[in-house]
Amino acid sequence: MTNRREVAIVRWAGQDPGDEGGPAALLAAYHLQTQAEKGETVADADGLPDRYRAEVLDPRAAFADDVVLLASSGGTAVGCLVVTAPLDRRCEIKRLWTAPAFRGRGIASDLVDAALAHAADSGVGTVRLSVWQWRAAAIALYERLGFTVTGSWDARDRLVCMERAV
Repeated sequence: MTNRREVAIVRWAGQDPGDEGGPAALLAAYHLQTQAEKGETVADADGLPDRYRAEVLDPRAAFADDVVLLASSGGTAVGCLVVTAPLDRRCEIKRLWTAPAFRGRGIASDLVDAALAHAADSGVGTVRLSVWQWRAAAIALYERLGFTVTGSWDARDRLVCMERAV
């Protein structure tokens, strides 16, 4: 069993997207799970909407202006998070995902903490995120980390928007 101390949070250097140490498999799992939760199950990444499929196929291009943080254990990516490029002293956290076998070890918290540190280093004043309202555990995590619900900037139904100062 791998413990929390054996997991490192690193900034993805943009190497080969199919590499085990990269985010592609994690992004695929994230999007496939999300589609299933929305009642729009697809068999594999090829069935994802174009925008999400592009992230899986070439995360380096999809997140060229952003920072991708990875939780890595033994050279394998076990968690990911994307921090968007700052705009008007704000950035957004997206695509937080921890591989199911590694959940419950504080990896998601560590990824968010690393994202907040990155935002502070970048001069960002506010970090925001959106989360589907049925993801109660994720909402609870974000609240524990100081995020509060705010007015929506996204028109999608059942999306909860949250933010916190850095």
